[in-house]
Amino acid sequence: MKYYIIAGEASGDLHGSNLMKALYKEDTNADIRFWGGDLMKNIGGTLVSHYKERAFMGFFEVLMNLSKVLGFIKFCKKDITEFKPDVLIFIDNSGFNLRVAKWAKQQGFRTNYYISPQVWASRASRVKDIKRDVDKMFVILPFEKEFYEKHNYKVSFVGHPLIDGIAGRKQVSEVAFRKEYNLTDKPIIALLPGSRKQEITKMLSVMLSLIDDFSDYQFVVAGAPSQDLSFYKHIIGDKKVSFISNKTYDLLSLSYAALVGSGTATLETALFKVPQVVCYKGGNISYQIAKRIITLKFISLVNLIMDKEVVKELIQNDFNKKNLKAELTKILDNDYREKLFLEYFELEKKLGGKGASEKVAKQIVSDLKKEAN
Repeated sequence: MKYYIIAGEASGDLHGSNLMKALYKEDTNADIRFWGGDLMKNIGGTLVSHYKERAFMGFFEVLMNLSKVLGFIKFCKKDITEFKPDVLIFIDNSGFNLRVAKWAKQQGFRTNYYISPQVWASRASRVKDIKRDVDKMFVILPFEKEFYEKHNYKVSFVGHPLIDGIAGRKQVSEVAFRKEYNLTDKPIIALLPGSRKQEITKMLSVMLSLIDDFSDYQFVVAGAPSQDLSFYKHIIGDKKVSFISNKTYDLLSLSYAALVGSGTATLETALFKVPQVVCYKGGNISYQIAKRIITLKFISLVNLIMDKEVVKELIQNDFNKKNLKAELTKILDNDYREKLFLEYFELEKKLGGKGASEKVAKQIVSDLKKEAN
């Protein structure tokens, strides 16, 4: 069968790569063409466009690059038409994917969506479009199934793929890791400012401002695979901090605490049982727009899944050195940490078992075989 997968940013590349592994297992002759990143490329198939080319963040930033975005959509439609896939698989990346899905459905292509757009966060009216344009939706968060059921749309809850990614990773030797990256014996505070330039620029300098106040710890910046070292060096300057690129899981497995940009990384940090402070600061125009349309009580996946404040969120103007220092001090306290660990274990239970990618692949291939017969 022929599969066309469209993923954006680092998390989509990760989940897309695991799905591709599972698809090749179910369909050994699978012909996969995709939009994604290096992880997907390493699995096989044909890379059409790298997510680095399309990494626009926020309403204002997308607006400023609208002609580029529309150009990518036009090219994508043309490429799909020429490839003639048996199924299109969209992974998150709603701004791009929902537009393509609408067109694809009109052209008669089978449309599957893995990792739902966050319609539960804002613009729930998009559910009507999803019901019209998406043949099957696979969701990874427990509350998403309930949300869609309220809108009379049946979806499949497959569990969260991060559980597989973390459980299946090779364990790192702490001694070897510290030696390789010239780390001291001090406890590690990991800094995860995100993967896009805009968010890194706005948050990393504030995170780095705490270094002198916590001299008993060593700070390590987790570099995103989508950004070069030179970009980080411009922000880090002469600060006494280590930098490790594309080894976030290894770093988290050895970290004592973390300062984390909102997004998938908050959930990854929780699954590694690392106490964290969630940070967010966006462009002012984008933030003001988002504040008016997003209806959620929280921005981190940890708090959303637990439906209460488990980890502290410092958002926009609240994200400053004074507040960040106070919250970091709090998560270094043993009593606080013990309570947080119990919440993290409960969180993991809610996420379902292993095998999300395999479940999705089995259902997709099974549906195609039924149609072929």
